[in-house]
Amino acid sequence: MLILARDVHGKLPSVQIRELSVPGSYVVSPILRPDDRGVFFESYRFDILSEVIGHPLTLRQGNTSVSRKGVVRGIHYADVPLGQAKYVTCTHGAVLDYVVDLRVGSPTFGTWDSVRLDDVDFRSVYIAEGIGHAFIALTERATVSYLVSDVYRPEREHGVNPLDASIGLVFPAEAGEPLLSDKDVAAPGLDSAAEAGLLPDFTQVSAFYASLDEKRN
Repeated sequence: MLILARDVHGKLPSVQIRELSVPGSYVVSPILRPDDRGVFFESYRFDILSEVIGHPLTLRQGNTSVSRKGVVRGIHYADVPLGQAKYVTCTHGAVLDYVVDLRVGSPTFGTWDSVRLDDVDFRSVYIAEGIGHAFIALTERATVSYLVSDVYRPEREHGVNPLDASIGLVFPAEAGEPLLSDKDVAAPGLDSAAEAGLLPDFTQVSAFYASLDEKRN
């Protein structure tokens, strides 16, 4: 699905939004407007995103990470409800960003998609609650900004090992050897997390999405 939104004057397109193969995740591609001074674009539009996902993205915290080339962060997710929806942008350098369906019972459970985020095209990725998120830094000092729908709650934050063969994330050769934190290395694989009841339930997550849509209406 490709959605072309227009700017405030209703004349020129301002952003393209396309749903990824993991339902509930979208790549947002701004229309860049270069001139002799540089470039201008709309990096975030709450109204356009709201129309696409069915409800506004409530912003409760903003995060920034700076990573060495080859660093892998994720696969991370939070308990739903409340969960933590994310709007992710790479403001310097480049990363390959991954969305992973961790919702048990979802038709696409265990599948993933990826998008290159960089400081050339300035794409962003929206990730709904219950969907796993990860990235690998493709450049030195890759700087990633996250707008998130809830504050950090360590007791509700979880991870799945990004090297789990049953998920099969493919890391590009240009990134070099993947570098993981001790916490991410120790995270369970997908099957172990599911058996332990740690993963979001698709039916419950879908009901949570519906409750957010109802609040908008």
